[in-house]
Amino acid sequence: MTIEENLQKRILVLDGAMGTMIQNHDLKEEDYRGERFKKHSCALKGNNDLLSITQPEIIKNIHLDYLKAGADIIETNTFSSTSVAMSDYQMEDLAYELNYKSAKIAKEATQKYSIKTPDRPRYVAGSIGPTNKTASMSPDVNDPGFRTIDFDQLAVAYKEQIVGLIDGGADILLVETIFDTLNAKAALYAINEIKEEKEINIPIMVSGTITDASGRTLSGQTVEAFNISLSHISLLSIGFNCALGANQLLPYIKNLANQSSLFISAHPNAGLPNAFGEYDQSPEEMEILIQDYLEQNLVNIIGGCCGTTPDHIRLIANLAKKFSPRIPKIFSNA
Repeated sequence: MTIEENLQKRILVLDGAMGTMIQNHDLKEEDYRGERFKKHSCALKGNNDLLSITQPEIIKNIHLDYLKAGADIIETNTFSSTSVAMSDYQMEDLAYELNYKSAKIAKEATQKYSIKTPDRPRYVAGSIGPTNKTASMSPDVNDPGFRTIDFDQLAVAYKEQIVGLIDGGADILLVETIFDTLNAKAALYAINEIKEEKEINIPIMVSGTITDASGRTLSGQTVEAFNISLSHISLLSIGFNCALGANQLLPYIKNLANQSSLFISAHPNAGLPNAFGEYDQSPEEMEILIQDYLEQNLVNIIGGCCGTTPDHIRLIANLAKKFSPRIPKIFSNA
């Protein structure tokens, strides 16, 4: 069964936060380094993607916890696994390996569950983050025309990441947490190149980020502009994640669902962060808010972002079973 067929039958559940679960392990610098990077020249603590190489069992067990909780789609531990983002740790040359190994770990975990229930396959979504540089905005307020990176450089970096994800076994590519649509278009351009070169057709999910109550992405796009600017690309789904909790994100998902003919995804944070940057929203509180999405028939894919755990996903998965998926316009007359 293809994911497109599956999405017409039921709401699929995306996993929750990887970073939150890694933080629970209270890892030290030496844990991040492992034996291989014991003598690396700069600090590595906080480079969560590196753990796919140095602590693969931790990453695999996090995936398994989310699968046990009821997730249908597992994201790879590759949010920052481009040479651009890895330059912060002087590890640009690891980009392909990080993506390949992360996808392989996630694939092993999903296969364990898919074999048990062949009528309910699990999927690996290759996580493609926005990088730490933007093609549309200047980091210098005194020089608005300045850019630290351009489209072509981003496309090259994304291509290396995407090849690693596909070679490692990703079933879907998820371009997520989009704050600058030009960055996302570089990723999508790279995906298209790879699809042509490899003669494959892999489903693509995109997920933007509404940064605050302005209802815009960081680069200034409204929901309408974000949707229109990506409408020429063949996508599986479009949605929003991060920055906002389920309550704050709801009106933007509703707006998007009213406009788009694609499957709709949402994976909000566990509320808004407190003064210490931590997320306090309980699984039960988030479940109540997610119910609004399902009752209004707004989504096809639902999950969690920052602060969410397998306990959050367990309640969301149980709730999603009770509701029918949104039927996109493209299928409504079929």
